[in-house]
Amino acid sequence: MELEPRRTAFIAVHYQNDVITRDGAFGAFFAEQAAAAGVVPTTRTLQEAARAAGSLVVYTRVAFQPGYGDLVGNFPLLAMVGQQGCLVDGTSAAAIVDELTPQDGDIVVTHQRVSGFVGSELDAVLRGRGVDTVVITGVATNMSIESTARSAGDLGYRTIVVADACSAAAPEVHQASLDSLGMLGEVVSSSDVLEALKVPAVSA
Repeated sequence: MELEPRRTAFIAVHYQNDVITRDGAFGAFFAEQAAAAGVVPTTRTLQEAARAAGSLVVYTRVAFQPGYGDLVGNFPLLAMVGQQGCLVDGTSAAAIVDELTPQDGDIVVTHQRVSGFVGSELDAVLRGRGVDTVVITGVATNMSIESTARSAGDLGYRTIVVADACSAAAPEVHQASLDSLGMLGEVVSSSDVLEALKVPAVSA
């Protein structure tokens, strides 16, 4: 596996308090597996290596204005947002978890759909930086990861999903999504990415 760091963006998807912490609105679905898989420390290691190599680090976060005037709840997952009163922009619940606090030079993209590309400036930001490859991590594999990866592929990006830096509500759901994504992009390990960036892999 090879990467050109300055043409590569590392996209961290929905590492938000309402999504992956036990007390978050979606914590009952995603917190346990995110913790068990160790996706936060793995993503942090990848981000540190990416910054050192000169790659762009991007966060996508889903958040809505108070009152949810920008929420289109046309399917159950998004309808749940309005029902639970969660992911309100400007609240700590919608913020990135402390362990992955964005650093100077990182970019945070806020959006209102499942894919980080739909209805956001993400594509324009990446093209403006000369990015042609995206490395995707986050939660949940079968929802926002898969949707963002599919969008990236359709937009012409080389699309890489880091299997051990993603998780879903259950391991079998995670794996089924990765099996599908293998036909639409590249599914790799964090060790593969670190090697491509010329950074030693971290021992478990």
